[in-house]
Formats: sequence, C-alpha cells, structure tokens
Amino acid sequence: MLIEGKNAVLEAVKANKVSKLLVQKGVNHEIIAHARKKGVKIQFVDKEVLDKKVDAKHQGFVAEVCDFVYSSVEEILDNPKGQSKFIVVLDGVEDPHNLGSILRVCDCGGVDGVIIPKNRAVNVNDTVLRTSAGAASHVKVAKVTNVNSAIEYLQKNGVWVYASDMDGKSVYDADLKGNVALVIGGEGKGVSPLTKSKCDYVISLPQKGQVNSLNASVACGIMVYEVVRQRSVK
Repeated sequence: MLIEGKNAVLEAVKANKVSKLLVQKGVNHEIIAHARKKGVKIQFVDKEVLDKKVDAKHQGFVAEVCDFVYSSVEEILDNPKGQSKFIVVLDGVEDPHNLGSILRVCDCGGVDGVIIPKNRAVNVNDTVLRTSAGAASHVKVAKVTNVNSAIEYLQKNGVWVYASDMDGKSVYDADLKGNVALVIGGEGKGVSPLTKSKCDYVISLPQKGQVNSLNASVACGIMVYEVVRQRSVK
C-alpha cells in the first residue's frame, strides 16, 4: 500500500511499517532522519513522480508500507498497563474515512483496541491509514468473523458492553469507569438489532436538533471522551 502526507508517513516510519520512502527533491523534514535511523530505503524524486503515484496531497512524501497487520481480540484484551480495559467495537462501518477518523479518536483517547467485522465493513486500507493521520499505526485492530461472538467473548472476560443507539439512556448517566466496550453502528443502519440485544446496556447521545443521527466517527469521538472524562474524575 501507498500512504502520503507528513503525519501519516512519519507515524508509519516510527512504527516500522515503511519499506520504502519517496521524498520530493528539495523537501526537508524530520521524517528523513527518522527513516534513516530505521534503515528505510529513501529515494528522492521530482514532484511529478509523486503526483503520479497518489491523487491526494502528498506534501512531498509517499511511503510504501507493508500490508496492515491485524491483532487478535486476545491481544487487545492483554492490557499491560494494568488499567481498566477500553475497547471499541464497530458494527458495519463501511466508509474508510469514518474508520480512519475513529482510529484517530481511539488513539487519542487511549482505547486498547478496535474490533471490526470481516464482512460488510471496510478494511484498514490506504485511505484509512491516510485519514487516521498515522494513528492506524498505533491502534490495535482485530478483524473477526462474527461481531456478536466477539462481544460474548469480551463479556466472559469481564468487559461491560454498551451499544450506541437512539433508544438508550443518556451516555452521561452511564457508569463507564470499569472494563468497557463501546459498540458503534455503521452509517445509516446503526447497531443491528441482534448485536444490540447481545449488549449489556444501550446508551445514546442527547440530541436537540432536527437531524436524528450523528456521523459514526463523531458519535464515537463523543462517547470515547465521555469514558476519558469519567475515568479522570477522582
């Protein structure tokens, strides 16, 4: 895969994901020094070469990265920090920009890992890597055959699972300080009825306007940071 842009490329280099780095001639940035320390092959090329490689704004950097390596649910649960577990489960998110934004939020919010389904959902591709601004290089992502089975496994391991849905009680009234998994539904469809029935609780975001739903990544961001807020209160 190819990724471009300073932030995404820098984080991929730091995470040892880059096999080759293409740099626009005349451009200087700390990325080059990091790549040299990591032993990454660097090639300086004309801007036109990069323009032909990618459609988006590359900011002078295009990197060839290894295929994304997924984690397992067990690896996500293996939290060496000794803190309460914090997991996000995505039920059918199909837009790579949404997934990229969610991974960025999860990295910033200290989420241990994200679980996505193998079918009827987007994989971690170059668009996801670019949209995440490099966060995808640092967040564990598990791809599972059955989201409902994954939820049951989390519950057996002491994790309380909360589905995000309009008919739930306010997220601000929920106790999110323990081992928590947030289930976020896909664009337009939300959390499926069967998946919702598997969850321990259903929570929602209070809405005051005329539009009856939020973008999946926006909803995820608000809920992730409510968990962060509650855990910061002593």
